Amino acid sequence: MRSPQLSGAGRPFRLLALGALVGAALAGCARDNTTTGSLPDDYRTRHPIVVAEAEQVLDVPISSGDRRLTQGAREVIRGFAQAYKSASAGVVQIMLPSGSPNAAAADYMRREIRTALVTGGVPANRLVEMHYQAGGPDDAAPVRLRYTAITAQTGPCGKWPSDLVVNTMENKNYENFGCASQANLAAQIANPMDLLGPREMSPIDATQRGEVIKDYRGIATDAAN
Repeated sequence: MRSPQLSGAGRPFRLLALGALVGAALAGCARDNTTTGSLPDDYRTRHPIVVAEAEQVLDVPISSGDRRLTQGAREVIRGFAQAYKSASAGVVQIMLPSGSPNAAAADYMRREIRTALVTGGVPANRLVEMHYQAGGPDDAAPVRLRYTAITAQTGPCGKWPSDLVVNTMENKNYENFGCASQANLAAQIANPMDLLGPREMSPIDATQRGEVIKDYRGIATDAAN
């Protein structure tokens, strides 16, 4: 007579044990989902656009027989100077080659290069001349113009640390995915400071504001009539 009572009392215990197992399984799934969702699978997270210092360099080729800059070279130098004017307030280094066949020609043309830079907007007191050792007597080393500026940039692209097959089977983006598009987007940012905060508001155009108010009042009057 006691066995039915024991079996009936054991049934709730079995149900409770089964419920505990199901709850543990669901809890394990929840933890797995949280862990999987926290993995950085967004290309904007892997290749963020940051504001950092970078060197801007222009190599001006000069042959050993040159005595003046070509029109094309002069325009490129002026464009380099204009880019400096909008991006930096430091010095511009004019690096002249030493020990190369064109060293004498480069030294002769440095004044013309300075003139082109000043014409493009670089203050004369921010030009610094220096020499660098060329690779050898057969190296036609260029005149190198260089300055540093704050730019928007990303890390280097072309990294393949893992097998693409594994990422494809797991339906994940590969490491280099989105790097080129992020780098191109960073290159299009004219003022990197826009990424750090908004600019100061420009003053209101009083004339335009008056025209807008008159138009608004005219529309309101017509509507009232």
